[in-house]
Amino acid sequence: MPLTELQLKNAKPGERPYKLADGEGLFLLIQPNGKRLWRMKYRYAGKEKLLSFGPYPAISISAARSKRKAAKALLGEGRDPSSNKSEADPSGMTFLSVATQWHENRKTSLDPAHAERVWSRMQRDVFPALGNKLIHTITPPEVLDMVRKVEARGALDISRRAKQGVGQVFQFAIACGLTSHDPTANLKGALKPRPRVKHMSRLPLTELPSFVDKVRTYQEAGDRRSSITRDALMFALLTWVRTKELRLAVKTEFEDLDGNAPLWRIPAERMKMGREHLVPLSIQAAKIAKSRIEIASGAYVFPGAHADKPLSENTMIYALYRLGFHSRQTVHGFRGLASTWANEQLVEFGKPPIWVRKFHEDWVELQLAHSEQNDVRGAYNAAEYLMPRRRMMQDWADMLDGTSATRKARARRSSAARAAARD
Repeated sequence: MPLTELQLKNAKPGERPYKLADGEGLFLLIQPNGKRLWRMKYRYAGKEKLLSFGPYPAISISAARSKRKAAKALLGEGRDPSSNKSEADPSGMTFLSVATQWHENRKTSLDPAHAERVWSRMQRDVFPALGNKLIHTITPPEVLDMVRKVEARGALDISRRAKQGVGQVFQFAIACGLTSHDPTANLKGALKPRPRVKHMSRLPLTELPSFVDKVRTYQEAGDRRSSITRDALMFALLTWVRTKELRLAVKTEFEDLDGNAPLWRIPAERMKMGREHLVPLSIQAAKIAKSRIEIASGAYVFPGAHADKPLSENTMIYALYRLGFHSRQTVHGFRGLASTWANEQLVEFGKPPIWVRKFHEDWVELQLAHSEQNDVRGAYNAAEYLMPRRRMMQDWADMLDGTSATRKARARRSSAARAAARD
C-alpha cells in the first residue's frame, strides 16, 4: 500500500532505524535521531543499489515519487540512476541550476535593481568558478578559492557578498533536499579582514548646542545666497540624508507640507541602494522645505548660482569650514551624529523600572537608508516603520530646537547677571 501523509507525519523514531515502504523500491528511513530520509532500492547489473532523495518533509511524498519515476525511466533505458544522477535526482544538479532556482524563488520579493545586482555579482564572480560543479560535491576550499580571487582585486566587500550569496544558495539547496551541507559555514575566519572604516568627522553630542547656534546664524560676508546654504545645512541635519540626495531635491518630491504627515519621497535613481526612500519630515524640516519651495523659481529646492542648477557639492562643506569646523564636522557626519543620539535614547519601562531603547535600531537604519546585509530584511516596503520614524525625527528636531533655545536662555541670564553685578 502506498504511504499517506498521515502515516509520514505520525512516524516516530525508535531505538533502531526502520523503514516505511511506499512501493517500487521507494521507502522512508526513520532514524533514531528523528531524521526521516527518502531512499530508493533498486537493482542494476545484478547488484542491489541505493539512491538518496533527501529528507522529509523538505522533499514531499509527491516529489519523492517523481524522483522514483525518473530513476525508473533511466533503468528502463538500461542506464544506472546513480551514474546519471543529474537526470534521476535533482540533488545531482549543478550549482548554476540550483542558483537559478534560488534566484527565481526570491527575486519577486526584492527590489528589482537589488535583485539584478545580486545576480550580476554571481555571474561575474561565482559561476565561472562553481557554476558547472555538482552542488553536492562543492567543498569549502573550492568556495574559498573563488573568494580569494575576488579579494585579490582588492574588493573585500564584494568578496563577502559573493560568499554570502553562495551560502544562501546552499541553504536553499539544503531545504530542498539537494545537498546536506553548506561549505561556506566555516569560512569566516579564512577571509581577509575588512580595512578599518574611516568615519566621517563629527562632533561629540555635547558640542551640538553651540554648533546648531552657529549654523542658524551663518552668513558669509557679501553673499546674498547664504540663506540657502544655511537652510540646506539645517535641512540635512534634520533629515539625516546624504549630501547628493539633498542637493538634487526637487519640488515635486515633497508631499503634505501643510498637513499632519509631511513627507519627502526620494526616487530610487538618486539613492545609493537604488530603491525609493521615504523621509518623514518634522515640523521644522517641513517649514524649511515649504519656504524654500515658495522662494525657488526653478525646480530645485536648494538651487545653486542659477535657478536651473542644484547647489554645488562643496557649498555646504565650505560653509562648515568657514564656521570653524574644518576636520571636525562634515555634512555626511550629521548622519553619524544623529545615529549616535538615536541609539543612546532610553525610556523607563515596567515595574520595577528597567531602561529600554526608545528607538528601535531598525527605525534608525531605515531612516539612514542603510544597506541591509540580510537580503530578506533588505527587501522592505519603503513605508515600513514610517509612523515611529516620524516620531523619532520630531523628537530629534525638538531636541535641536531645545538645545539652541536653552543655550540662548542661559546666555540671556548670564548677561543679565553681569549687568546686575555692574550696577
